Amino acid sequence: MTRFFDGPRPRVLAHRGLALDAPENTLLAFAHAVAAGATHVETDVHATLDGVAVVTHDPDLERVGGDARRVSLLTLEQVRAIRLPEGQGVPTLREALEAFPDTCFNVDVKAPEAVRPTIEAVLAAGAVERVLVTSFSEVRRRATVTGLPGVATSASSRGVALAAAASLVPWGPARRLLVRAATRGVRALQVPERYGRFRVVTRRRVAALAEVGVETHVWVVDDPVDMRRLVALGVAGVVTDRADLALATLVPPPAV
Repeated sequence: MTRFFDGPRPRVLAHRGLALDAPENTLLAFAHAVAAGATHVETDVHATLDGVAVVTHDPDLERVGGDARRVSLLTLEQVRAIRLPEGQGVPTLREALEAFPDTCFNVDVKAPEAVRPTIEAVLAAGAVERVLVTSFSEVRRRATVTGLPGVATSASSRGVALAAAASLVPWGPARRLLVRAATRGVRALQVPERYGRFRVVTRRRVAALAEVGVETHVWVVDDPVDMRRLVALGVAGVVTDRADLALATLVPPPAV
């Protein structure tokens, strides 16, 4: 039932919106990304003390709003009272989904207490078909997906490691079998190009994933040269802080 993977590739996923003239993960940042032409935004979710999913990357708002209190120890009313630059506040996930009804959201569930509020927000917004759920934690990812039947999902850190190992098998039929098993239930691997000295994104690994219907999305890519190079390897999507540059670089203008 998902439409997250509809449309042409490569996909441009606006990382926390487009935060050049707006605080990250705010309605203004998402509006700037959409105005630049982005059809997909990437965002992060924590939960308030009273169980509401709110859009923020960090467990506190010190970096973006100068408030070091943990979001999980604040009520929604207290979070709303924290003002960010450019007159912005911290939106709830439901508010973000409803404010941009034609936009696909890549939602990273950042904490165990955010699982149930994320499910409730996506259902309340009627947004299952345009949301992709992800998490570094397999437990959080699986729990959220279980509560949102039909939702798209990308692999957790565990799934990435299993798929990376499976892709090294030299014999094609065995490799396909193992990669398919490692990625069961997911449609994408969202990874950095490297983990330390280990190169995650290779032509062979991207092809092995594509062979079983799994897209490779690479984060965070802001240099147009790197964007082109990765797409040439077969990468299906880039997660970027510069959605404006990525769209200009990777998405051809419409035919006249």
